[in-house]
Amino acid sequence: MLVLVAPGQGAQTPGFLTPWLDLPGVEDRLRALSAAVDLDLVHYGTDADADEIRDTAVAQPLLVAAGLVSAAALGDVSPGAVAGHSVGEITAAVLAGVLDDTAALTLVRKRGLAMAEAAAITATGMSALLGGDPDITIPHLEKLGLTPANVNGAGQIVAAGTLEQLAALEADKPEGVRRVVALKVAGAFHTRHMAPAVDTLAKAAQELTPADPTITYVSNKDGKAVATGAEVLERLVGQVANPVRWDLCMETFQELGVTALLEVCPGGTLTGLAKRALPGVQTLALKTPDDLDAARELIAEHANA
Repeated sequence: MLVLVAPGQGAQTPGFLTPWLDLPGVEDRLRALSAAVDLDLVHYGTDADADEIRDTAVAQPLLVAAGLVSAAALGDVSPGAVAGHSVGEITAAVLAGVLDDTAALTLVRKRGLAMAEAAAITATGMSALLGGDPDITIPHLEKLGLTPANVNGAGQIVAAGTLEQLAALEADKPEGVRRVVALKVAGAFHTRHMAPAVDTLAKAAQELTPADPTITYVSNKDGKAVATGAEVLERLVGQVANPVRWDLCMETFQELGVTALLEVCPGGTLTGLAKRALPGVQTLALKTPDDLDAARELIAEHANA
């Protein structure tokens, strides 16, 4: 069984969309999406520097648009399940038929703006902890006032909080943690610091009419498959201020019988986690159009397995 996944914030790099614009229709689609949200996605995906695309209000729509155009380039795909990490859940909602492109970009644009506003209230950030035992790491983070904002599995937890709290973590790592790596994000996402964004996003969601998923949609909240579009939308709203449980998503993939995992552009992060947490599962990350042929072969082998 094939699982199609979409990465979250921090996966973007300067110029990552440049090679995709050589494919027929991609630039036109990106310009249409840009017009819908009043944001030049072509510029940000090709010419903008790292600081420009680190901006939450830019990064989130850019990542969703990239996931959608790369998934469309695959052609007809029938995965057994879809999921996304953090903002990638909005990409997954489109892939599952819950939202259309315009609704998704409108929602993610409002999400990014609201989260950027919330992040501006207090200087906050996120750091990935590599290695260690969650039973030791999580209590240690809580002692420092930090939130385990992403429990990613495969020996990785992302801590989020104030810059002072993150500095204290650098000086006092939990037992067994090999490294603490600051992430290229502009706030403490999936924590109480994002609470002001929840109300804004809830109002935006009320303007949408979601459809029920046509493909199994696995939620970050608890790794559960969600059956209705209304619940998908409700979870997308609440997830802004609650931890991402990607570890539980991968457990669900296993229960569903995953044999291959394909990550849409800008792929790499989630396939890396899957290689460590899902032994025996084939993985492939869409980074450039050069990966499309291999991806189509993977789809042909596993989509109906």
